[in-house]
Amino acid sequence: MELKARAVGVEIIPKGKIIYYSVPNGDDYKKGDLVLVMGDFGLEVGRVLIPVREVSIDEVGYELKAVIKKLAEEDIEQYKKNVEDAWKAFQICKQKIKEHGLPMKLLHARYTFDRSRLIFFFSAEGRVDFRELVRDLAKIFKTRIELRQVGVRDEMKFFGGLGLCGLPTCCSTFLREFSSITLKHAKKQQMMINPAKISGPCRRLLCCLIYEYDFYEKELKGIPDEGSTITYEGKRYKVVNVNVFLKTVTLFSDQEGEMIKVPFDHFKKEE
Repeated sequence: MELKARAVGVEIIPKGKIIYYSVPNGDDYKKGDLVLVMGDFGLEVGRVLIPVREVSIDEVGYELKAVIKKLAEEDIEQYKKNVEDAWKAFQICKQKIKEHGLPMKLLHARYTFDRSRLIFFFSAEGRVDFRELVRDLAKIFKTRIELRQVGVRDEMKFFGGLGLCGLPTCCSTFLREFSSITLKHAKKQQMMINPAKISGPCRRLLCCLIYEYDFYEKELKGIPDEGSTITYEGKRYKVVNVNVFLKTVTLFSDQEGEMIKVPFDHFKKEE
């Protein structure tokens, strides 16, 4: 039997993963509402991005925690103060990183709602020994300090930027989770393996390489690869071009100097 629950989708970290939390029957939550939930670091304020809907445990893949409450007016005042103080803490932490000469880039700071923790998100090329930094920050802010390292793709979520297409990067606008992107995604879409052409501002392979991958995977199933040698009507040909839009394969014969175009249907019939 499939377990279902009324739930809302909540964003805790800006542009971060949307997490579902269950809500009692009769409670109404609208998009944009601020709610108090239990997050990775304790009591956190999140913003409802997906209004109340029925979800299954199998669909979300984890056990749902419950929304604690919708923020009241006095809670919102506390939240605003936390955001303001976290921004000040961000500036102080940046200065301390500079003083310690640490090879890290500070991205974001936030307090838990009850101010029991102050969390700093940063990126770095490798491991960073930030123990002395944590001690300094703990003395200044008198609370538990958490430093969380994120990858370069997550870094782009905080700073944003423009992609090769000239539009704001997907990760800083709508993309909440990253898929595994490999060179096979570029090769399948017949792209030249030029790092400058298939990498984003984060210096990783473009996230959008996966958007049309399934289309190419389906259309090119059974179609010979460019550069391969095949037998067609008893003769040996080299595949010099595969046009997925015209659905044709261009073949060239060295022996006879002949170039012909063969429709995809010919190869599909042979599957």
